[in-house]
Amino acid sequence: MIEEQVLTNLRRRPPNTLPLAGNGILFLQARHKLFSWFVKCEQQFGFETFQISVPSLPPGVVINDPRNLEYVLKNESIFSKGDFFKRRSWDLFGNGIINTDGELWKVQRKAGLQFLNNTNLKVLTDVALPKYLEDSIRGLQETKDGSVIDLEEVFHELTTILFGVLAFNVEIHNSHPFSRSFDFASGATCERFQNPLWQVTEIFLGGKFRRAVAEVKAFGSMIVSHAIQTKQSKESEPQVESSFGDISGSLIKSLLNSIDDHQMVTDAALNYLSAGRDTTAQALTWTFYLLMRNPIKLEIIRNEVSSVLKTESSQNDSKVNMTVFRPTLMPYVMAVFYEALRLYPPVPFEMKQCEQATTMPDSTFLPKNTILIWCTWAMNRSRLIWGDDADIFRPERWLENGNLISKTAFEYPVFNGGPRTCLGKKMAELVAVQVIATLVLKFDFKAADERERISKNSLTLPMEGGLPCYVRTRSK
Repeated sequence: MIEEQVLTNLRRRPPNTLPLAGNGILFLQARHKLFSWFVKCEQQFGFETFQISVPSLPPGVVINDPRNLEYVLKNESIFSKGDFFKRRSWDLFGNGIINTDGELWKVQRKAGLQFLNNTNLKVLTDVALPKYLEDSIRGLQETKDGSVIDLEEVFHELTTILFGVLAFNVEIHNSHPFSRSFDFASGATCERFQNPLWQVTEIFLGGKFRRAVAEVKAFGSMIVSHAIQTKQSKESEPQVESSFGDISGSLIKSLLNSIDDHQMVTDAALNYLSAGRDTTAQALTWTFYLLMRNPIKLEIIRNEVSSVLKTESSQNDSKVNMTVFRPTLMPYVMAVFYEALRLYPPVPFEMKQCEQATTMPDSTFLPKNTILIWCTWAMNRSRLIWGDDADIFRPERWLENGNLISKTAFEYPVFNGGPRTCLGKKMAELVAVQVIATLVLKFDFKAADERERISKNSLTLPMEGGLPCYVRTRSK
């Protein structure tokens, strides 16, 4: 009955829809091909809502209209994460902020807001990031001529150790088994959304996934135990202040103060760790991939960096002061970063489920339990929003008279919108500007091959095979 109700509203079907099988076979194909299919649908339907169907699953619709997305993101009482999403992501994310609604979500969001306050962000940009970025620079400078480095690994190491120390007061490296286990578990979780028979296939093929999740959960428990022991130690004896002050470990402290259940704290910590390290590292990876393919844009960045250094730094400085690289002073760097996020959004798909029947702004009626999907990857390539050159990397679209312009969260949903607007948006921008400006100034990067890079299977957007490239230190 529910499916019939949706069908009365949406007569048109997307390309490659088959009798009986619907779009089920299509959703089993490689992820980058699925992206292309969603783009094809957006080009065919424009802002029109259309239905997709997969046998054994609830009816689903795809939205591309910013008006519809605004309605969804602003009405939490109507649209929730829903059982469809939670059943598939529960093993990995549990009761973390990615998976929750209501009061538990509010408690975790409040802890995140406290952690990402202006004082802590200043410590991030002025103390922590320069310290760990210097380590990355030394590693790149020690690379032998002709050697290939994986730039994605460099960025993941930077964001992992940065977020680990600041949020949890734990030194975490990307080489830790936890990182590999989480990457695998994220990919396997993503496959659950494409495979309607995942519960059957995992009985026979899910051993590695279960071991990976166990590794992830054990690591999360270690973070919580470490925080508890540190708190008890500070209460019993004086501690030496770290260079990061009270910010170090402040997120896990807030979570422990707000949530009594330590397993829930573990879930919350792992959710924040994933969001804090993965999305920023991946965004930087795609940004440098695009810059290596567009050297003219890279030179414009260097000119902007040089201009800022002349204005902000003392002429007697023998060492570059990274802290002068701020978003307000570097509109072109920000434009490059936003454009990279547009073409390669860290979370390429989002979905909600209707908690009650509702009618969208475009008059589409949605019965209760309908699955609602929007593909950020496709929306960010919409010619209706971005113009005829929507497929082209053109940072200048973000500038007007030299100033950075903005799009609404519903036209450009990279950072989500409404009550669930990304908490880490400002942090990501601060990290990105300092990293991009510093590395572009100090190094030349050249891709190890000319092939087009694609995303591997994941809930976010890691690059398949990383970003192999050659690096050379630039002369002063």
